[in-house]
Amino acid sequence: MERVGGVTQTEYLQQANDCLLTIVQIETRDALQNLEDIAKVPGIDVLFCGPFDLGNNIGHPILDGTMHDDLKDALARIQKAAKENQKASGIYATSGDQARQFADQGFQMISAATDAASLQTSLQSALTAARGSYVHSALNMAKGAIRGT
Repeated sequence: MERVGGVTQTEYLQQANDCLLTIVQIETRDALQNLEDIAKVPGIDVLFCGPFDLGNNIGHPILDGTMHDDLKDALARIQKAAKENQKASGIYATSGDQARQFADQGFQMISAATDAASLQTSLQSALTAARGSYVHSALNMAKGAIRGT
């Protein structure tokens, strides 16, 4: 049998489950109400939260980057339930600075940027490169004006 990554396919399948993480997302009012019971479920490794989704669902959306105190309390509850049940706690952050704040609060698994923010930044960078610099654009416009096109 072929070896991949230093192990055979059979060896991989025999040890794969030992390398998996089971992550549950706490992002609804119902999940928050059942948090302590969810945290006690054997086999769950991480309690993970998206503050935007949870905030919206509990009636306290994040507006202008500001979290309502009830949302902050909910995040603290998630972290506490994880810790009390020997689970890791995870959270989405919108920036590296916010990720550092969450790490300082004790979250262990942190997405340092949201998919929406990362996609927007990446696309803006690619489009800027594709269009060229403002200087390049101005030169092309000037060349067109000189040629009368």
